[in-house]
Amino acid sequence: MAPVRPVFYVSDGTGITAETIGHSLLTQFSAIRFMSDRLPFIDTLEKATEAAAKIRHAGETAGMRPVVVSSCVDPALTAVLAQSGALMLDIFAPFIGPLERELGQTRQPRVGHAHGMVDFETYHRRINAMNYALAHDDGARLDYGDADLVLVGVSRAGKTPTCVYLALHHGVRAANYPLTPEDLESECLPALLRQHRHKLFGLTIDPARLHQIRQERRPNSRYAQLDTCRREVAQAEAMMRREGIEMLSTTHASIEEISSRVMEHLGINREMF
Repeated sequence: MAPVRPVFYVSDGTGITAETIGHSLLTQFSAIRFMSDRLPFIDTLEKATEAAAKIRHAGETAGMRPVVVSSCVDPALTAVLAQSGALMLDIFAPFIGPLERELGQTRQPRVGHAHGMVDFETYHRRINAMNYALAHDDGARLDYGDADLVLVGVSRAGKTPTCVYLALHHGVRAANYPLTPEDLESECLPALLRQHRHKLFGLTIDPARLHQIRQERRPNSRYAQLDTCRREVAQAEAMMRREGIEMLSTTHASIEEISSRVMEHLGINREMF
């Protein structure tokens, strides 16, 4: 078995930016095995020294040079981290120089602003969107007048996690409606949803994958039977095609991709927090 190369996402803030970019980079090298660790809030020389020791130890244990993906803005912290002997990848370095030249200004390093609370309005929009998603999850509330979008699909097709992601990362008020066996048998879009047709987006899923998910939730039930999954998915897809509702399979799509495609189709343009 190939050795595992240690990777560290190091930041003076949450580390989310470093991890997101670093993970995207490492997926381009699928033949190599990586073991990653996030080290957030490395914002003092003492913490940087401790982090460098941990990184150095991981490299010695693995017998391979570690990789550090860093979003630390203080050069002094970066210099200490480099003493670990790791390959240092500063995620800001390739962009700061060109931006400074283009904008005619030098940067003013500020810690934690990538995922900080920019202003109270933005913060409250996210919180309100999350509360909306939870209150309107799985058809719990059917007042969709304030919804930015409504996801429609069979039970366990991925509607809830997508709504939560849209709320948390984009401040989108996303509701979801599970198509019930009664809805599917009627072969018609529920009357409640017709008045919100411009907000609807359908999620579907491979029946075999749906069977696996439902088996984990309610093992050996009629709800989880493969035949049930096949029938419900077929009926739901047929209904959405008849009604002209755009739909996307969640079988092999990430939540990030699903969310982006939903917003693109519905014309929702929101900054990512």
